Amino acid sequence: MNLKRIIAVLSLAIVVTSPVGAQVRAPVRPGPTGGPPILHDVGIDNHEGDAIPPELAFRDDAGRPVRLSQYFGHRPIILALVYYRCPMLCTMVLNDLTRSLNSLSENAGEQFDVLAVSFDPAETPELAAAKKRQYIQAYRRPHAEEGWHFLTGPQESISRLTAAVGFRYAWDAKNQQWAHCSGLVVLTPDGRIARYFYGIDYAPTDLRLAIAEAGARKTTPPPATRILLYCFHYDPSTGRYGLMVMRLVQVGGVITMLLLGGSFWLTTRRDRRRRARVASCAVEPADADKKNP
Repeated sequence: MNLKRIIAVLSLAIVVTSPVGAQVRAPVRPGPTGGPPILHDVGIDNHEGDAIPPELAFRDDAGRPVRLSQYFGHRPIILALVYYRCPMLCTMVLNDLTRSLNSLSENAGEQFDVLAVSFDPAETPELAAAKKRQYIQAYRRPHAEEGWHFLTGPQESISRLTAAVGFRYAWDAKNQQWAHCSGLVVLTPDGRIARYFYGIDYAPTDLRLAIAEAGARKTTPPPATRILLYCFHYDPSTGRYGLMVMRLVQVGGVITMLLLGGSFWLTTRRDRRRRARVASCAVEPADADKKNP
């Protein structure tokens, strides 16, 4: 192989595997700097790793008093902060969550739980029960009611929960509705924030990976899941998982450098031996002539 070509390829491999830009810290998600003033108080801040207060008191869809700790300790939890009379966005969040969960082989109540909590203190368990019936029917899984929970509660509990999650919202008096962002939060079984999903349109693969990753905080995932987690990388700035293409390219670049280095070494060694043989052949006839004048 030509030496100049080897050097050029090695240089390209080094550039490809360079980690520049890979350590950029993902920003939190505050409200926008422009637009209506009310939106300055709306956003989702990233609190990954923080614990949800387990003692917070709410009422379930049957009107019974409950504490969040009752839902901890079993399975990962998909938390949806919504309000049940929302004219559009909250319904889209729950609809897209249901659509994605229907694509999974895992079942609510077995591998994970869904916890919808209203951030409107005026809403009642009756509203929560109506929403639960609607989404249990849409989920189409046996015993789904055991894995879906719809809560309402007082302002104090709501404020502490939304603060812990980083969910910021505001009352829009002009339009008589809540201004808020859309998203989901995946919790570990012990109630720590594992992942955020921003917006709507939650990819089933992303949800599956997030559930497995949240569960892995407490138990080791099965081998197939562990391989998936290694192959996909979570980006906190987008709330999505992506195939680790750059990591694969980096590994491929390292292998390429090793192969090219080995090839260069073998080529150099072979050229050395060839030159030695040529030199040896050139000397032997001269010696023979000296011995036989």
